[in-house]
Amino acid sequence: MKGFEYLHEELDAMKKGGTFRELVPLQSEQGAKVTIDGRELIQLSSNNYLGLTSHARLRKAAIEAIEKYGAGTGSVRTIAGTLSMHEQLEKKLAAFKHTEATLVFQSGFTTNQGVLSAILSPEDVVISDELNHASIIDGIRLTKAARKVYKHVNMNSLEAVLKETGKYRKRLIVTDGVFSMDGNIAPLPEIVALADKYDALTMVDDAHASGVLGKNGRGTVNHFGLDGRVHIQVGTLSKAIGVLGGYVASTQTLINYLIHKGRPFLFSTSHPPSVTAACIEALDVLLEEPELIERLWENTKFFKKGLRSLGYNTGKSETPITPVIVGDEGLAHRFSDKLMEYGVFAQGISFPTVAKGSARVRTIVTAQHSMEVLQQALDAFDRAGKDFGIIKR
Repeated sequence: MKGFEYLHEELDAMKKGGTFRELVPLQSEQGAKVTIDGRELIQLSSNNYLGLTSHARLRKAAIEAIEKYGAGTGSVRTIAGTLSMHEQLEKKLAAFKHTEATLVFQSGFTTNQGVLSAILSPEDVVISDELNHASIIDGIRLTKAARKVYKHVNMNSLEAVLKETGKYRKRLIVTDGVFSMDGNIAPLPEIVALADKYDALTMVDDAHASGVLGKNGRGTVNHFGLDGRVHIQVGTLSKAIGVLGGYVASTQTLINYLIHKGRPFLFSTSHPPSVTAACIEALDVLLEEPELIERLWENTKFFKKGLRSLGYNTGKSETPITPVIVGDEGLAHRFSDKLMEYGVFAQGISFPTVAKGSARVRTIVTAQHSMEVLQQALDAFDRAGKDFGIIKR
């Protein structure tokens, strides 16, 4: 069929540049090791921080919910798709996040889109960190508000923007809590202090901090002791929580408004019973099994130390997200392929996900990894890095 020649040309260019990638289907459950093409590989590319995707308690909750309520809900939340368990999850999330209320969306991506597009008008301005997640960027694109970008985690840059935007009705500062490609943590105390000084609202996307930072995994706001001082918290139920979905935690006023104005919430079928019940159980696991987070951080420290001792550039990572930065796009993907050859599944990341010249293999350790398995992974990084001259022999 004619018409897509221009797309074919662009794909050819990606193939020539070594950045075209096929999807990689797993043949096993998500765990410390996974099966790909019949081979068992060490998994270092999933967001399954605590291993909850296969936790026995979540499995049981999901199965029981299907048996009682069926496979789906058959409607959007605002018509006939709100089950009592949806409200139970939201109340439990609000208590967990120390906020008045929460609202669950279909994904973390749609949560950012739904919140930003609903609450901002041409009278307002949104102020965004330059390395914020794509869902924040796309959410901002859906608004009619003015847009300003400040240099990554640079508080002088943020204050300069705040000083020049006093004419707007509302100023909303938006930041990732943990930046997904670099693993560094936003300087929330300084951001909140500036927001207070200039009467701005704050919004934090805690996708990679939920279940990782703060008491029992409450996120960056709790990690910094800022409960009650951040206006909007966005989180995900599909990373450390291990299931699917996103949520916004804030005041009851904002939640009531989003129920009526948040388009992804209004026009998407609600989460099936199995997903909802598993999310509820995951929150109980976070509260009752804190050793999972402790193990996650023990593994993180061990693996980071190992990569750095080998001579790798791991950037400014402070969390279980540890990039191995190599620069060249093609090299990053060849390096990833070589790691797979040596028994490690760690995906290469290149432009446009990260800036040109900063391609990397991004690794994430989990609570499921043993020290022995992580040492095997480090041995593979040692071999592959020397093969390409990324580290010294």
